Amino acid sequence: MDTTAAAIESPARPRWLGVGLPLLAGGAVAGGLALLHFRDPHVSGTYGYCPFYELTGYWCPGCGGLRGLHNLTDGRILDAIHSNVLLLPLTLGFLAWWGTWLVRGWRGNPTPPRLPQILPKYALWLALAFLIVFTIVRNTPWGSWIAPV
Repeated sequence: MDTTAAAIESPARPRWLGVGLPLLAGGAVAGGLALLHFRDPHVSGTYGYCPFYELTGYWCPGCGGLRGLHNLTDGRILDAIHSNVLLLPLTLGFLAWWGTWLVRGWRGNPTPPRLPQILPKYALWLALAFLIVFTIVRNTPWGSWIAPV
C-alpha cells in the first residue's frame, strides 16, 4: 500500500474560510463605529465616565478617544486630532494590523498576528514609556495643547 504525502494530505480549505474571523472582527468594529456615529459621546455621560479620570482627576492616554472616533466618522479629521492626538496613528496602526490578519487568512493562516511578532520587544517598551510621558505631559499646563477637548 502506497502512503505517499499526497495521499495523506487533507483536501485544501477554500480561501474564504480563512478570512471569516477577520471579516467578523471588522464587522464588529464597523458596528461600534456606527454606534459612535449615531450616539454622540460629546454629551457628558453618554457612554459613562472614564474611571481613571473619575478616580484621579487626570486624563488618561485614551481620554477623548470616543469623541475623536465620533469626529472621524463625521469626516472631521482635525477635530479628531484635537480630541486625542494619538487617535489617528493608532487607527492607522489598527487598520494595518487588521489588513495583515486579512491577508494571512486569505493565504491560509487565519490566526491573528501578535504584536511581538510584528514589532521588536524594545518597541513595545518604548511605546509604554511614550504613553506614560504622554499622560504626564497632557496633564500639565505646557501640555494643554494635547489635552482632550
